[in-house]
Amino acid sequence: MAISFRSSVSLPFLLVAMALCFLPISFAREGVATFYHDTMFACENQQAGTMYAAVAPSTFQNQAACGRRYSVTCIGGTNGAPHPCRGGSVEVTVVDLCPSCEPGHLDLSREAFSTIADPDAGKVRISYYRI
Repeated sequence: MAISFRSSVSLPFLLVAMALCFLPISFAREGVATFYHDTMFACENQQAGTMYAAVAPSTFQNQAACGRRYSVTCIGGTNGAPHPCRGGSVEVTVVDLCPSCEPGHLDLSREAFSTIADPDAGKVRISYYRI
């Protein structure tokens, strides 16, 4: 059975619509990551576990970000440390506010940071997206 189109506009429109279906749902952003350790978190009723993050006030949005999950990948150093990235990525849950963090700065648990980067680097460039 042949498919026929009444207008020459229909086929290009259909092709663009089909191509859009193959785009990723979320696009990765770039920022920086540091690490910290705390036992008191700004998000109430969150099970922190060991893979958690604090985010900037603009992302935290008065606890609206609590429970959000992000996939984080180290993409490079910020301070000349040799080979700061370990490869791979880590999934973290937002459980805290980082009042001094700028947008795009994730303050990870030490365990999460160590998964993707050498803690001696202290601060690394990252790519991250919400999952």
